[in-house]
Amino acid sequence: MALVPSLASTLDRRIADALSAALPEAGSADPLLRRSDRADFQANGMLALAKKLKGNPRELAGKVVENLPADELIADVEVSGPGFLNVTLTDGAILRTLAARYADDRLGVPFKEHPGTTVIDWAQPNVAKEMHVGHLRNSVIGNSVVRILEFVGEKVVSRHHIGDWGTQFGMLIQYLIEHPHELDHKGEVSGEEAMSNLNRLYKASRALFDSDDAFKARARRRVVDLQAGDEETLALWQRFVDESKIYFYSVFDKLDVEIRDEDIVGESGYNDMLAETCRLLEESGVAVRSEGALCVFFDDVKGPEGKPVPLIVQKSDGGFGYAATDLSAVRDRVFNLKADTLLYVVDSRQSLHFKMVFETARRAGWLADDTKAVMLGFGTVLGKDGKPFKTREGETVRLVDLLDEAIDRATAVVRDKAEKVGLSEREIVENGRHVGIGAVKYADLSTSVSRDYKFDLDQMVSLNGDTSVYLQYAYARIRSILRRAGEVAPAAHPELPLAPAERALGLHLDQFGEVVTEVAASYEPHKLAGYLYQLASLLTTFYDQCQVLSDENAREVVENRLFLVDLTARTLRQGMALLGIHTPERL
Repeated sequence: MALVPSLASTLDRRIADALSAALPEAGSADPLLRRSDRADFQANGMLALAKKLKGNPRELAGKVVENLPADELIADVEVSGPGFLNVTLTDGAILRTLAARYADDRLGVPFKEHPGTTVIDWAQPNVAKEMHVGHLRNSVIGNSVVRILEFVGEKVVSRHHIGDWGTQFGMLIQYLIEHPHELDHKGEVSGEEAMSNLNRLYKASRALFDSDDAFKARARRRVVDLQAGDEETLALWQRFVDESKIYFYSVFDKLDVEIRDEDIVGESGYNDMLAETCRLLEESGVAVRSEGALCVFFDDVKGPEGKPVPLIVQKSDGGFGYAATDLSAVRDRVFNLKADTLLYVVDSRQSLHFKMVFETARRAGWLADDTKAVMLGFGTVLGKDGKPFKTREGETVRLVDLLDEAIDRATAVVRDKAEKVGLSEREIVENGRHVGIGAVKYADLSTSVSRDYKFDLDQMVSLNGDTSVYLQYAYARIRSILRRAGEVAPAAHPELPLAPAERALGLHLDQFGEVVTEVAASYEPHKLAGYLYQLASLLTTFYDQCQVLSDENAREVVENRLFLVDLTARTLRQGMALLGIHTPERL
């Protein structure tokens, strides 16, 4: 489909051309166009330009108006204040542009002609451990960013850097060798059963490790066997990984997040690269030995006492730290996966670590000047009291419990309205799941990634305010209107005058492509969520002021309003899908 230029971009180009004609010496000046309350748009560029060239901004603005072509785009231009241009577009221009978006499957969102490759590290659970509320944000944010980047044409490679290596596996594997039937199953197990088995095994092995010095010694020898690639040890380690994946996938399925097996490359995946990574860093002088450890130092990274805090790549006992794994992952992603951008969706508390890892990789020549490395650091999920989210007993909240409660609350909200809409029990259950999971995701994604946010289920499943449910009901309401319209099909009629609420809705709809493009470039899903909430709010105003299906309206008016609400529904559906949220047809 051909590119659908927005009204703003078309108008911007017209004013820029008029500016150049009025003041050739200005070259290609920026009109500084933005949406306005006084008109559809306001151009402020004349003020700065006149100041720079020591001219009169109002006179310059007047000359620009004289050079604007008389066509079907602009209805009125007013010079106001110290040289601002207030521009009102024609109703026909708005409807013709929206009709072009309506005819495009992508709703006018541009597709990259020359995409890059982004490797994004997100969803990082740990093998043999339960997923808790701390695993929510990287999963939800990462899933949305992947969807948005892929939609604009970027080649995206996901990497799930699961914790599947280290000392605890010696303990677990040794216990399983000595108690071989602990992980035996009769048939398939559910995710909850898999986690229950792993929990039981972990607690039993931990108790033995802490109480029996002989077992502790055997477990530590087993770590050495694991790192050395002993076949029996690796086979048992793989059983733990496989059992954990049964559990992971059940939680991700409930969260409605797709995780592909080939994208799971945990700490173990870089094990064979660690020694070479250290050798390369030491030989190049990027890392030096300090008290037996291999370290990278930074002038601007100091501890509380002012002493340098290094990035420890290899410990003094020969063991490898997280830095060695992360630096090996950088090498793999740049040289094997050919990444132009490395994106890490991780807790913001890891910012210093990744700052040092990225700087080390640049010093080593593994990150070229044109290769971006971005840490998308997220804030903490807080309880209603503003403190980190815990159970009443002070324990970390299990992710699956949180999701189940959200689904239960949402199902009650859906059931309350179900009789009026005529929903079946199957629809109530399905919609309850979509509304509950949507509520959790939207609360996360409507907050700036770097900020903390309060987890308040009462607010999340509310039909009022900035919630996913409000947007889902807006979509379902439009679908209901379209069903009731019967044989009357949506159609744009550019010859019709638009009411103020229709204009406001139409101008906002036209911004969708620009918003998605901006969000993809800045990795800020909350801006898309904010756009969609404003769209639903404008739709509510439209409903209040403009009857869609009315015998008093001419057929062309009905068709035109059906066209506006249908385009709104498609925009809501596509926007919500990019956030990873379903929009039920009936609610």
